[in-house]
Amino acid sequence: MVDIVYEDNHIVVCIKPQNIPSQEDSSGDKDMLTLVKEYIKEKYNKPGNVYVGLVHRLDRPTGGLMVFAKTSKAASRLSAQIASKECEKKYLTVVNGTLEHGKHTIESYLKKDEATNIVSLVPSYTFGAKKAVLDYQTISSKNNLSLAAVDLHTGRSHQIRVQMNSIGHSVFGDAKYGKNKVKSNLALWSYYLAFEHPTLKQKMIFKVLPPVEDMPWKVFEDEINNLK
Repeated sequence: MVDIVYEDNHIVVCIKPQNIPSQEDSSGDKDMLTLVKEYIKEKYNKPGNVYVGLVHRLDRPTGGLMVFAKTSKAASRLSAQIASKECEKKYLTVVNGTLEHGKHTIESYLKKDEATNIVSLVPSYTFGAKKAVLDYQTISSKNNLSLAAVDLHTGRSHQIRVQMNSIGHSVFGDAKYGKNKVKSNLALWSYYLAFEHPTLKQKMIFKVLPPVEDMPWKVFEDEINNLK
C-alpha cells in the first residue's frame, strides 16, 4: 500500500515509510520504486511492465516525501531540476544535545566506502571526496534534544547524519554514526518538497509532517504542528 499525496498523468508524490529502500538493493526487501509500479499497475489495470522514473532518493532509514515520474518526459525534466538545484527538499531532524540557535551552515568533504556503506569526513584533497553543504535552522531545544530544519545544498549519501554528528549533535536514533543506544527510528524526515510541474509549469509545494505521536518527535509536537 502506497501513501499517495498527489497524482496526475505525469507524476506521483508519495510518502516513503522509514526503513524501506528507495530502489532495489542487495537486501532484496521491497522498495519504493517497485511499490509505486505495483500501485499503478493495479490501479489502472496495466498489462506488462509499468514505467516509473526514479528521479531522487531518500536513504533507507529516512522517511517522508518523494516524487516519481510516470513518463520519461517528466523524469527528464524533474531530474534536470534536481541537478540544477531548482527542486527544493527540506528535512526535519531531532538531534542529541542543545544546538546553537539561529541558522548555520556546515561545509565539509565526504567519502563513502561502498564495501561498508559508511560515509566519512575526509580532507578536500582525498581521492573520491565530494563536497557536502547544508544549512540548518534550530527550531527548539528541550530535554537535551534539539529540533532543526535542514536545507540540503548537496545530496550526498548519509549527509545530514554525518555532518550533524561532526558538530557533536548526532541524529536521534542513529546507531551507525551517533552510536545511539536508544531503540528508535532515525529522527530524520523529508517534510517539504517543491518543484515546477514538468508539463503544467506550475510550482508544486508539498508538506508532510513526521509522526508526532512517536518519540522523539513527540517532544516537539507543538513546534512541528505550528510549522509553516
